[in-house]
Amino acid sequence: MVRIRVLVVDDHRIFAESLAAALAAEPDVDVSAAGSGPAALRSLERAAAEGRRYDVLLVDADLGGVAPGVRPAVPVQVGEDGLVDGISLVAGVRTTQPGVRIVVLAEKDDPRRAALALQAGASGWVAKDCSLSRLLTVIRGVLREETHLPPALLTGVLREMTAARKHRTESERLVESLTPREREVLRCMVAGLGRKAVAERLYLSPHTVRTHMQNVLGKLGVHSTLAAVALARRAGVGPADLAGDVVTRGGQLA
Repeated sequence: MVRIRVLVVDDHRIFAESLAAALAAEPDVDVSAAGSGPAALRSLERAAAEGRRYDVLLVDADLGGVAPGVRPAVPVQVGEDGLVDGISLVAGVRTTQPGVRIVVLAEKDDPRRAALALQAGASGWVAKDCSLSRLLTVIRGVLREETHLPPALLTGVLREMTAARKHRTESERLVESLTPREREVLRCMVAGLGRKAVAERLYLSPHTVRTHMQNVLGKLGVHSTLAAVALARRAGVGPADLAGDVVTRGGQLA
């Protein structure tokens, strides 16, 4: 019998343990539980190193207590309090372990958050109070490359994803209007670097970086760095690789 390895990720201990116990009663399911995003990441890494990867993650949509509407971060970003929200965990796991299928468990139906979860790489969105038989159907379904959503959510999710594609297209068009140097500066902004750090990284003067940043905001049609970063993420612009080599222009200040 082929056994399905499942990891339940929920910071509500009683719920996580109860769900794990119910799933463990199934003859073809091996299940473990993690109480936080960082704990889940450690479990995934340990299982991969031991050659026994998990097949399915069941992730609490409200993991970490992050407010609704949070956008996924890729890769997973751990906050100062050590928390990782559910949708960010989905995005990070799909980036690092694409073979793992992920189902999001939610207290209530929310088309916008369900769309964000699917965009982050989830294969399903299921109510926490659904029956065990329904959950098992979803678990087995996502392993067959199926996507599972409650019928009542389908129209709202499609509307949200259509709007997101429209916004992404517009964001991509605006980013394409930037010069190569301005795009480098934008990637540094996405990485959270301030003006001085950008200047040091790109071997530019602070004054030149200030000018580039102003040009970036103007071309993107926004009025703050936070808004520019949000638009960049919608367009698929990733952060600068802070561990890599800095970009130089002849080693001279500009």
